[in-house]
Amino acid sequence: MKRKPLDDLGELQRSVLETVWELGEASVHQVRERLTQHRKLAYTTVLSAMQKLEKAGWLDHRAQGKSYVYFATQTREQAGAGSVQRFVKRIFAGDALAMFQHLIQEGNLNADELGELKRMIEEREKEQ
Repeated sequence: MKRKPLDDLGELQRSVLETVWELGEASVHQVRERLTQHRKLAYTTVLSAMQKLEKAGWLDHRAQGKSYVYFATQTREQAGAGSVQRFVKRIFAGDALAMFQHLIQEGNLNADELGELKRMIEEREKEQ
């Protein structure tokens, strides 16, 4: 089954996935404990979200005693790269240069941010 794009996940599923990324791996109890700091959630609600993420290919699990420990099947960076690629394709017809031009012209970047972009470009040029 094809993995649902990160951008298409619901708020709770994204929060669960972010929590698993932060912890590296986690039980339902650990995820619920983190998430209930911000809002009240039932154990079964978190369990259901984690099972849906597993079915969708975002999480996998291993048994640890009588419970499961879940872990992400992709890093945050891998998932983010896919989202950026889909965004560039959808909004800028795949033209990354057009996206950067837009960000530079319309992004209200300060001098430090522009300097960082320049440094990243120079570093990339050295790699090639």
